[in-house]
Amino acid sequence: MVDVDSAMRASAYSGKRRGRKSEDEKKEEKQSRELEPFDPVEHAKKERADAYSMWIVIIFGLSVAAFVRYWLMPTMTSPTRALWLLPMLLMAVIPSLHKLIVPSHYYEMYTAGNWFRACFLYLFTWLALSFIVANPPLADLAAPALAGGLDIEETEGVESIKWKGGDLTIELNQDNANIVLGMGVRDNIDVESASMTLIIWKGNSQVDENTLIHFESVEVGNLTDAMATFDEVNGSWSRGQLKNTLTRDYIGPKVAPHATDYGLAWDLGELGPGQYNVQITLEEDGAPWKGGLNTWSVTYGLDISQVG
Repeated sequence: MVDVDSAMRASAYSGKRRGRKSEDEKKEEKQSRELEPFDPVEHAKKERADAYSMWIVIIFGLSVAAFVRYWLMPTMTSPTRALWLLPMLLMAVIPSLHKLIVPSHYYEMYTAGNWFRACFLYLFTWLALSFIVANPPLADLAAPALAGGLDIEETEGVESIKWKGGDLTIELNQDNANIVLGMGVRDNIDVESASMTLIIWKGNSQVDENTLIHFESVEVGNLTDAMATFDEVNGSWSRGQLKNTLTRDYIGPKVAPHATDYGLAWDLGELGPGQYNVQITLEEDGAPWKGGLNTWSVTYGLDISQVG
């Protein structure tokens, strides 16, 4: 609570006249209120200079990305530091490129801020086009692979099945069972042209002919018998169906859930308990590396045991 005396003193203090401003202060205040003159001709000239710079940088970024993709990468067998270091170093030539192309009366208007913006525009242009030309359908850097590991057809004599860590564990409630082995091959481009080598053997070595159960090396698109065997199973795979995470609807067997997956299956006949190995190698002619060979290889375990 403020008393009357304090209120009167405050009022008297606030009512005191401020000291007069100096001439310099008056001048500064006057200048701060004045608007800078607008020159339409100079403004239009600056806009044209910025337009020149924008298109020069965009075309330069596109040219560098095309050079790296269609000339530099085909001379290499694998990624190297030069793929990103060379385009980054080329930012240093942006001012010189402007001086060479832009008329001198426009070039004189550029400042350090222009070069900063030009470098960022070039960087993002190069990155964006590099993603486009280095991915399908303009390039194929990824090798084909299996879509969902291994599975077997539901059949009499199989007590349980478990797929974990690249091993398919099968438990039988009888001496042996007819095993139909299934898998799905997936690729981003033209999976049919991929070359597939499938070797299945029992024990620790595939050299002994008595241990070799299956061998096949052919293009995926030519594995017509394996595709027919997969279709005959008609979805009756032991690992079941895969659900769509959004709709919770079943979209296909876990071994090859997508419609673009190439489902393959082989009837291995009657197999009994033992440790089996499934070696799969997939190769294709890719781009843009020199030689253009994309390779994927894996060896899975097939462990069959008897319970009870």
